[in-house]
Amino acid sequence: MGGTKDLTARFVVGTGRCGSTLLSRMLAQNPATLSLFEVFNGLDPSRRFAPEPMTGTDFAALLSTPQPMLTAVLRRGYPVEEVTYPFGRGRRRRDEDLPWILVSMLPWLSDDPDALFDEVMAFLPSLPVQEPARHFDALFAWLLQRFGREHWIERAGSSIDYLEPLQQAFPGARFVHIHRDGPEAALSMREHHAFRLPICLLYDAPLDSGKKVGELGALDFYAPPDPAGEDAVSQLLRARPPARYFGRYWCDQVLHGYRALRSLDADQYLEVRFEDLVAEPAAVLRTICAFFRLDPGAWVERAAALVRGLPPPRAPNLPEQERRELIEACRPGMVLLGRA
Repeated sequence: MGGTKDLTARFVVGTGRCGSTLLSRMLAQNPATLSLFEVFNGLDPSRRFAPEPMTGTDFAALLSTPQPMLTAVLRRGYPVEEVTYPFGRGRRRRDEDLPWILVSMLPWLSDDPDALFDEVMAFLPSLPVQEPARHFDALFAWLLQRFGREHWIERAGSSIDYLEPLQQAFPGARFVHIHRDGPEAALSMREHHAFRLPICLLYDAPLDSGKKVGELGALDFYAPPDPAGEDAVSQLLRARPPARYFGRYWCDQVLHGYRALRSLDADQYLEVRFEDLVAEPAAVLRTICAFFRLDPGAWVERAAALVRGLPPPRAPNLPEQERRELIEACRPGMVLLGRA
């Protein structure tokens, strides 16, 4: 282990709540794989794949900038299962402005993410002036060396939404697109506060009080929450908008992703159904290994053992009208995926 490095860019992409976290954890069972979680989606969209060169110091600042909506969610005490930073044991508190990669990628790689963050921040300023994508190449190569792995695979929730700039930044990359039934993915997002907040804002969804987002006043994601929970962000996080808004978000992500497929060669893209991964995990993993050009090995059976079955379906429990509206909101994406 730790010999020749394969620097091919490999990505697992999908909508929110599609099963990509499970797949990434499964792939991490391969002792040659460095499984990278949530590198890009909390970074400034205008800069993370920009063509303009930047210094290593500027790149370090990009990676360490807090993500405002995640900050707002954590500061109010809501759980975000993808965030595995060890609050209570690490140096940081939930109510701090937390560097993005410290709460996203690094806790999945090390039991001491603070020390690893310090190492990364010491390394990045040494990089030359270059495009952000080449900085990512250098960082991932450094991490391969640091952890003695041979190749890397990155995944992030909602990454199908920015598939086009991602493939432009990493020409020749290979993409596994994992997708899940649209209404079920949408309803899972409705239970997830890190999705609820941006979806309310994107679509001006009605709140439980009947108000719209624009009626709440100024939104300050970094401000401490009001003790009574009446600040605008706290009201948004308590809201439970109709399911169709989450279906629309799911569908929009699929549509954005499919626009990028015209720029990909057939051997760069593979679709996998979450339901198939759960039903036949070893077989699906071997298909993914063949696509990613990985050695399947004995680790596949260990990875298959991580599967705990499909989550209980939520859509049948909706009121009939709300269920119909959700299905209709998801329909264009479901057609594209061959699910309708």
